[in-house]
Amino acid sequence: MDGLTQDTIGTTSDGKPVDRFTLTSRDGATLRVIALGATATGLTVPDRNGDVGDVLLGFDTVAEYETNVPYFGCTVGRVANRISNARFHLQGADYELAANLPPHHLHGGIQGFHKALWDAEPASRDTGPAVRFNYVSADGEEGYPGELTTQVLYQLTHDCALRIEYEAITTRATPVNLTNHAYLNLDGHNGGPILSNLLTIHADSYTLPAEDGVPTGEIAPVEGTPLDFRNATAVGDRIDQLAGGYDHNFVLDRAEDRAVEPLPAAEVYCPNSGRLMTLLTTEPGVQLYTGNLLGPLLGKGGIVYQNRGALCLETQHFPDSVNKPQFPSVILRPGEVYRQVTEYRFSTR
Repeated sequence: MDGLTQDTIGTTSDGKPVDRFTLTSRDGATLRVIALGATATGLTVPDRNGDVGDVLLGFDTVAEYETNVPYFGCTVGRVANRISNARFHLQGADYELAANLPPHHLHGGIQGFHKALWDAEPASRDTGPAVRFNYVSADGEEGYPGELTTQVLYQLTHDCALRIEYEAITTRATPVNLTNHAYLNLDGHNGGPILSNLLTIHADSYTLPAEDGVPTGEIAPVEGTPLDFRNATAVGDRIDQLAGGYDHNFVLDRAEDRAVEPLPAAEVYCPNSGRLMTLLTTEPGVQLYTGNLLGPLLGKGGIVYQNRGALCLETQHFPDSVNKPQFPSVILRPGEVYRQVTEYRFSTR
């Protein structure tokens, strides 16, 4: 298929081969994704001088992705972010999950979607090369009810955008909240701190977190706080006003819990490289994480990543929604189809 090649990056610890796909657009941008965790491992896009650079943090080997403590570039599920006290109640039953962020549940648990070996196949798209990953999560996996069948499609469009489409169906009512955990540095994955990057988030409010990061249930205004990114602001301007840095869920300005087509959510501009990333999503929230606990960590090409060497913008429903009835619902039921679309559009100025 034009613009798509396939090889094997290595094998898992139990000897299973891990397929890698390289997608190339007509303008020379490239995306690399692997079947382990349906993970994006590299994304090269041009800077203002036309020179391409990899803006996605990651690893070189399968063994590192099997561990992947930071969740570099992977698909996160069955439920992204936190579930308080690692439990929830649904349709008259109580469900206990792994407390992998004691006492809470984080990013789908110990063996979440990020550690699954997905099936993969090329996908046909007129607007650019694409690959589709498929995974069936068994009833009871990580404590969740229902067999969940999930598809994640990665596409690199010919106008320099990474588009990720998610779909899922279930045999029983279950919470579903998928996202991608890309760590981005528009100065290049080896570009150092992202504190000078200018960030805009289209959100008047955020879910107020307790000290442990779990939302209290209150929706609070960003005005007058270090979380006010309604106008372009350097990431580092007010980061020291927060204990540890940014790790907050923003309530995006939109009328629907889940839009049909992606709407603008955020922009990141790197003054040094001239790269601009525009983020669009169908989701009602986006988690900003500034790599506060990232390093030192050995990454691709022998680069040692340091704290705040990248940022994540995780499009999602709100954390702990399954325990917060006032938040938009994350419950998927038999006969329904979960859909989510997120786009990262790249340009320069």
